[in-house]
Amino acid sequence: MTDAEEAREQSTGQEGSLGRTSIADGVVEKIAALAARDVDGVHDLGSGLSRTFGAMRDRVPGGSRSGRGVKAEVGEVQAALDLEIVVDYGVHIADVARAVRENVIAAVERMTGLEVVEANIAVTDVKLPEDDNDEEAPDTRVQ
Repeated sequence: MTDAEEAREQSTGQEGSLGRTSIADGVVEKIAALAARDVDGVHDLGSGLSRTFGAMRDRVPGGSRSGRGVKAEVGEVQAALDLEIVVDYGVHIADVARAVRENVIAAVERMTGLEVVEANIAVTDVKLPEDDNDEEAPDTRVQ
C-alpha cells in the first residue's frame, strides 16, 4: 500500500457539486515540505532520527524524502500542520520560522483550497559550518 493509500482522505468539495475531491494528508505534507525548503535559512526538515531514516529511504528506489519532517491533519475544509526544521547557523530563528509558516500556509491554501488553521514550527537542530567538513571529508583512518 502506498503512502497516499495509507493516508486518511477527506472530502474538500462542496455539497451539491458534480463530485467530490479528496486530498490525502501526504499530498499536503509534500506541498508544505517543498514550501518550507524554499525559505532561506532552512537547511533541512525533520529531527536527527527522521533525517537518518530518510537518508536510508532515499537510497531505496521509489523512496521519497519530500514529506519527512511534516505532519498534516486534513479535514473537509481545513488543515493543521506540524513541521520540524533544521536551520543554518547564524540565521535569526524567529524570522526563519515566521517565513516558513507564511510560505507553507500560502502554498497549501493556494494549491488545495484548504484553510490552514495552524502551522506549528519546531526547530530541531542547527546546521553548523564545521558540519560541512565532516560530511565531505573522506575517512582517512589507517587499517
